[in-house]
Amino acid sequence: MQAPTTLTGLLHRVAGIFPSHHAVSVSGKFQLTHSRLHHLVERAAARLLFAGIKPGDVIALTFPNTVEFIITFLAVIRARATAAPLNSAYTAEEFEFYLSDSESKLLITSKEGNEPAQAAASKLSIPVSTASLDEAEAEELSLSLSYTESLTASISELVNDESDVALFLHTSGTTSRPKGVPLTQNNLASSVENIKSVYKLTESDSTVIVLPLFHVHGLIAALLSSLAAGASVTLPAAGRFSASSFWSDMLTYNATWYTAVPTVHQILLERHLKTPEPVYPKLRFIRSCSASLAPVILERLEEAFGAPVLEAYAMTEASHLMSTNPLPEDGPHRAGSVGKAVGQEMAILDEKGEILKNDVKGEVCIRGPNVTKGYKNNPDANISAFEYGWFHTGDIGFFDSDGYLHLVGRIKELINRGGEKISPIEVDAVLLSHPEIAQAVAFGVPDDKYGEEIKCAIIRKEGSKIDEAEVQRFSKKNLASFKVPKEVFITDSLPKTATGKILRRLVAQHFISQT
Repeated sequence: MQAPTTLTGLLHRVAGIFPSHHAVSVSGKFQLTHSRLHHLVERAAARLLFAGIKPGDVIALTFPNTVEFIITFLAVIRARATAAPLNSAYTAEEFEFYLSDSESKLLITSKEGNEPAQAAASKLSIPVSTASLDEAEAEELSLSLSYTESLTASISELVNDESDVALFLHTSGTTSRPKGVPLTQNNLASSVENIKSVYKLTESDSTVIVLPLFHVHGLIAALLSSLAAGASVTLPAAGRFSASSFWSDMLTYNATWYTAVPTVHQILLERHLKTPEPVYPKLRFIRSCSASLAPVILERLEEAFGAPVLEAYAMTEASHLMSTNPLPEDGPHRAGSVGKAVGQEMAILDEKGEILKNDVKGEVCIRGPNVTKGYKNNPDANISAFEYGWFHTGDIGFFDSDGYLHLVGRIKELINRGGEKISPIEVDAVLLSHPEIAQAVAFGVPDDKYGEEIKCAIIRKEGSKIDEAEVQRFSKKNLASFKVPKEVFITDSLPKTATGKILRRLVAQHFISQT
């Protein structure tokens, strides 16, 4: 039987095949089976229809990582509307931009509410609703919606189409104003199938979600791929990642894997070194994505937690996954590489759109059913992003002779020091190999003599007294002279996005302003 081409079709099928398997657990509170989750989603979608929500309407969602978010998100796309998840920590001004840019018709939040979001919605005359599931046995999600007199077709008659725009997200905005990315039901279904396939996710798998569900990594890789495999997910009791409860949750709910950004992996490593758990779960694999994982960190993770660490490469515009290192039974996983393309074409192109040979650096480009059709209301960005019939990632990389992709850096983040192109990722990896450095970020700054000069910021490991002179001595020993940071900033924290991703642009701005 052919697999459904919509995410809702995949989830509907799973609810029929694995009705009594656990789908969503809230740590220490309650569990929902796949059939129960499906029932709650259908009821909530019907409520949205009765409230006058039409196909294509954008509905903004701002929640912690809760079961209410999961049900509401799935109900919105089941009703053929578009879900636009937003970070609940945004300011009122940020909410105003995102609500306006997405052209949201409704904002749904938790019953506790979100003052900045509600203030922004009020300013834009967008109605606000709250969602709550008071107990696991509740017949339906409580949604505070006003009903319209003219009822549309019932939910059972509503058919989801693969071209429906199901998800609307914004890029991180690493170099410019965030761009709106519409993703269709088929984009999501394709990506979820790619993730399930390459990691061999089945109904026997279980994970604890550590990343925010308003971000593509947590939403698609951890949540939707698990649900579409008939597997189970657990949400931390606090609605967000907590290093102190993570491993007990992983053990309690029989977790077989987890996915996170390097910052989270490093937090877990540091905790392990100070206060190791009495026992760790036997994991099939650990996944790292959303930022470069230094080879030395990968090795420490494998040693600490006894599982292969598979680094992957993803983007919002690709509905998350583009390439990954394989499971051990499918081939070697290589530190410093983001593996092989999964479910899509991938090529390294030069500036004229010609495909380059192995070991030659160029721009990583992709095309496939998981890739967005284009940014919303941004024709200029679309012209440059889809040149030569490929989506251009903005990343520089190369394939080795075995087809593994190695990333060098963002085109706009490569440091051009007197004509020498320096990859900041390479400098990061060397700095992180020092036993007293916990986190490190290299970045370029304007320079009168060389055009750009390289500097870096580091966070020391606890108890370390490493100074700038030692960092530069170590750098000179392990890097070519032109790659050695001219100045070292020693700090206690680094600017990060809400998902824990360190943006070089923010780090550079922060430390340049101090000089």
